[in-house]
Amino acid sequence: MAKFDFPKGFYWGAATSAHQVEGKNNNDWTEWEKEHANRLANEASKKKFPEHILNLNPSPLDQNNYISGEACDHYNRFREDFDIAKSLGHNAHRFSIEWSRIEPTEGQWNQKEIQHYQDVINALRERGIEPFVTLWHWTLPTWVAKQGGWENKKTIDDFVRYTYKVTASLQGVKYWITLNEPEVYTGKSYFTGTWPPQKKSLIKFFKVFCNLIEAHKEAYTTISKTGAFSGISQNNFYFNLFLNKISDYQNFIGINYYKYWNLGRLKSDMNWPIYPKGIFHVLKDLKKYKKPIYITENGLADAKDEKRSDFIREHIKWIARAMKEGANVRGYLHWSLLDNFEWSDGFWPKFGLVEMNYNTMERKIRQSAYEYKKIIESNSIEI
Repeated sequence: MAKFDFPKGFYWGAATSAHQVEGKNNNDWTEWEKEHANRLANEASKKKFPEHILNLNPSPLDQNNYISGEACDHYNRFREDFDIAKSLGHNAHRFSIEWSRIEPTEGQWNQKEIQHYQDVINALRERGIEPFVTLWHWTLPTWVAKQGGWENKKTIDDFVRYTYKVTASLQGVKYWITLNEPEVYTGKSYFTGTWPPQKKSLIKFFKVFCNLIEAHKEAYTTISKTGAFSGISQNNFYFNLFLNKISDYQNFIGINYYKYWNLGRLKSDMNWPIYPKGIFHVLKDLKKYKKPIYITENGLADAKDEKRSDFIREHIKWIARAMKEGANVRGYLHWSLLDNFEWSDGFWPKFGLVEMNYNTMERKIRQSAYEYKKIIESNSIEI
């Protein structure tokens, strides 16, 4: 075994998204949850879950599981959560801004919420943690959804205006992620039609996909004028069509890696196969874009915390091997800092380095988080 030393200044941390952790949001997803919670609970009752999953609170059979509600109350407890991140050695953190808070009504900016996100950025900076800020992580203000969401070309202009407002208003951000997994969103919302707005249509799928490409390009141009860097977070499980279309409009590539096709014998609680070597292949493939790469999500649902330590260690080993072969990786952000609301699956999948008690809002650091801390502190790994 040889030791691989990561470069000085390598970013280590974790990630969250606004809708999944903040609580008390009002967007197209919160509207959808209220309409579909009962259906999702009924569908879950027909699936086979292990006993330890059925004993979780909330359980996948409970319709409250599918209502984001208070979530993790991160909106009010972000300083406490960043104290935990700092204690675990993190020097970077990815979070998202909730568009519906910033612009709840078309053209009406909420200065109080802009200040809130400035407070979030300041809290990270005060703790020596670099902010990676996502502008759009799947949720839309209700007024945007009512005008057709990303099917409507007007939404491109609305998003660029929102991008300008946010990036001009918020200070202390070097890295902006314009869109999170646009290919996953288009696939779930318009190809399979399982997520809001549930419009299964190949024509709408391609229309939305093209509109998201245009939205990113224009947002990138807007952000470039501020001197900051921007890119998207791409899910590796999909083809690189989106990256190919924006290759000249990105300063870096964010990669979200969870699985590599269906390879891997071990499975997560969500039955996703675990295949750490896949991240090596993904990173080697991304070399052709000649851009810095940040792992912006990588994690698993593991309520018992039995597999997470090995999961982190093995993925980081394969990242190191890819770096030895020329992959320009600059950081690793684990998904997620906290257990959170996992979209249409609700609260039961446990992705957090920190365990959440949703009754008391108590945070409890998992053992795997301390194993990750050891890697961070040594800034190296045996490969």
